[in-house]
Amino acid sequence: MPTRALRSLAMAVLLLAAAVATAVAPASAESGRPGDFDYYALVLSWSPTYCADRGTSRNDPQCSSTRPYAFVMHGLWPQYERGWPEFCRIGKRPWVPKRTIEGMLDIMPSPDLVIHEYKKHGVCSGLDADGYFAFARRIFERVRIPPQFVDTTTEIRTSPDAVERAFLAANPRLKPDMISVACGRPDRLREIRICFSREGEFRTCGRNEQQDRLCRARSITMPPVRGAGATGSGSVGRKSGKAGNGKAEDGGAEVGQTPI
Repeated sequence: MPTRALRSLAMAVLLLAAAVATAVAPASAESGRPGDFDYYALVLSWSPTYCADRGTSRNDPQCSSTRPYAFVMHGLWPQYERGWPEFCRIGKRPWVPKRTIEGMLDIMPSPDLVIHEYKKHGVCSGLDADGYFAFARRIFERVRIPPQFVDTTTEIRTSPDAVERAFLAANPRLKPDMISVACGRPDRLREIRICFSREGEFRTCGRNEQQDRLCRARSITMPPVRGAGATGSGSVGRKSGKAGNGKAEDGGAEVGQTPI
């Protein structure tokens, strides 16, 4: 094949690849419009995995064993059916009042996490900070954590399917296409994602939560809860839980602090 033809063919392949990448790429930072999304994903992280991966090295209070943390609320993320918005511009600097931060500390006890979640995801909901976190609490309280995951004292070897079945059994209105399990290396359970409509009802997830995109492992490990079995457990049950780390400034918090 002549050199010129080879160059033309190579250029055509590159252009096609670029077009495909553009078509399948998720929404980029600051590309979304507030209130313009399809559904929410409630993200519940397995705290012992977070601590095993990086919490201890950062002297994170979440990992100090002062209060046992199992599943914790990480965030409530507006999603597209394919892709997601982030850092939507709202015409001003996002602001989370101190009273709002403090009001979330029973289920998201890290001020920095509360701030970060509103900056990155909450602004795309079209709600102000008070409205967003009130809605997030209502969504969070709709999910019942399976009792076997509330205060585990030993490592659990299980599978993504088994974890999903446990959540389905604990939440009769939840269906298999409304939940997914995410894992990280080395095959540790990282988080559960449960999908909700814009009105706060369980709904089918979009492509972002396809199981084979989040965890392909056949078996996964759930590290034990630190301090499990202690009096006054802080593990997430139906209406309690926590996630994250950090401090908030007095008098409120601008969303410019370093996120976790």
